[in-house]
Amino acid sequence: MTNRRCLTVILAAGEGTRMRSKLPKALHRIAARSMLSHTVASATEAGADALAVVVGPGHEAVAEEARKARADVSVYVQTERRGTAHAVLAARERIAEGYDDLVVLFCDTPLVRASTIAGLRQSVGEGVAVAVLGFQAKDPTNYGRLLTEDGKLTAIREHKDASDAERRVSLCNAGLMALDGSRALELLQAIGSSNAQNEFYLTDVVEIAAAKGLVSVVREAPEAEVQGVNTRAQLAQAEAEIQRRLRQAAMDGGATLVAPETVFLSFDTRLGEDVVVEPHVVFGPGVTVEDGAVIHAFSHLEGAHVGAVASVGPYARLRPGAQLGRKSRAGNFVEVKNAVVGEGAKINHLTYIGDATIGAAANIGAGTITCNYDGFSKNRTTIGAGAFIGSNSALVAPVTIGEGAYVGSGSVITRDVAPDALAVARGRQVEKTGWAEAFRTAKAKPRGEKA
Repeated sequence: MTNRRCLTVILAAGEGTRMRSKLPKALHRIAARSMLSHTVASATEAGADALAVVVGPGHEAVAEEARKARADVSVYVQTERRGTAHAVLAARERIAEGYDDLVVLFCDTPLVRASTIAGLRQSVGEGVAVAVLGFQAKDPTNYGRLLTEDGKLTAIREHKDASDAERRVSLCNAGLMALDGSRALELLQAIGSSNAQNEFYLTDVVEIAAAKGLVSVVREAPEAEVQGVNTRAQLAQAEAEIQRRLRQAAMDGGATLVAPETVFLSFDTRLGEDVVVEPHVVFGPGVTVEDGAVIHAFSHLEGAHVGAVASVGPYARLRPGAQLGRKSRAGNFVEVKNAVVGEGAKINHLTYIGDATIGAAANIGAGTITCNYDGFSKNRTTIGAGAFIGSNSALVAPVTIGEGAYVGSGSVITRDVAPDALAVARGRQVEKTGWAEAFRTAKAKPRGEKA
């Protein structure tokens, strides 16, 4: 398709009333990415040279999401709700620039693959006027039927308007289509509104093309790929399908998911070869795990980079900016945020490391925290290579622990520690012989009686 210029129009003006949400439908997320961004990504991968997104009035957040997904997008507002063809023609100015292919996508059908969109374009490139995406529905009730004759698409009939014979057709309309760019405006502008709703339906373009002696065809896709999202339940179904895809891709790439159905991935999760992911792990956006690392059960990672052969968890949390070096460890109930952990360093359990740099082979004892926030700003802690931080220590940033230094257990460190030094910062232990026995005796006396 490299020699054919393509404009893709994405319809994103839906209010999402059935979602019962203050958030526009286009911004609801699957796999940690908005449905609109998923659609923009697929359109771009399918070769869209230009992209137009049609939004509803007052939906600047949707427009901003579109621009974030692709900087050169053109945004148009559908000021009135008068049907899908009316929505497409909101981008009339862009369509009139002239493209070989015009593709129409819907942001609430976010699982359509780039290869499927490319297939629609291929049909147009082979000389048809309109290529419509269809699917074989298990239950076609309420779907528009695709009526064909001699391998050509002759009409799209809405369920309520279909005859009994037409309702027995299981080939249904997924909504997406591609049009011959040289005829797109001619066909779209010919669509009328003489129907009960007084709206302009994009589906009418097939019969208009036929009346002009032009050919329309159907390209089929699996039902799971073209499922629409109009309710919270359908959003959950779409999440389940995209997770199935992502898990399969991770395993095909050489990762082991011990219990795949319990692992949740984001759209951009990257797992290397021989990575092992134990049950009940959640990957937020922006996570890369290099070859041979192990993510133990019940861990949560977001915006983190895990080095090769490193170990995370169980019950660990890696927050944005966490970078674990090769063979390092962040163990059970460890939280790491905006910190670089050097090769072979160990943070084994019950520890918070935030805004810090941990040198190679350093050992951080249980219960250690970097006190990185003073109520107004964040400060950084630096721990040198080979340093040893005793259990239950508090490192009050900004502070530097030198290479090879030791910090005694239970210390509160407020000043830099020199390399290879021992720092102990805690109250001296005091023991009072017999105090406990005297205390118990005093408490045992009847009230009012002097001890």
